[in-house]
Amino acid sequence: MAVRIQVVFDCHDPAALSAFWAEALGYQVEPPPPGFEDSPAFLRSIDVPESEWDRYSAVSDPEGFGPRVFFQKVSEAKVVKNRVHLDLTVSGGRDVADEERRQNVARGVARLEGLGATVVGPKEEMGAYWVVMQDPEGNEFCVH
Repeated sequence: MAVRIQVVFDCHDPAALSAFWAEALGYQVEPPPPGFEDSPAFLRSIDVPESEWDRYSAVSDPEGFGPRVFFQKVSEAKVVKNRVHLDLTVSGGRDVADEERRQNVARGVARLEGLGATVVGPKEEMGAYWVVMQDPEGNEFCVH
């Protein structure tokens, strides 16, 4: 049996980064557990001090297919290139003509820039084209 995974980001602002990635991936910020009106009500019920309420956030695929993405607050800054990153596939795949794939990537990049991502630069290798970007906290990801 396969093991379900979640991808975890260390970050400074879990709520802001989860909002970015929810929009970027077409995910949703996870609601509070059933029976709770909001997250503070749940956190109060398990005796989490209010000073800790901003430590975590998560997003999930509303259709239940993709992995959960979890954001945890850390004090240290990102220093070097990610060893693991996300690839967002917006091109349409190999069955789509090269020029149309590039246009699809350009539209995807523009949308993500509108959400707060920045472009690092385009790449092309072995017939593949993609754009390296950074999320609002500097984590690299690729759009292809």
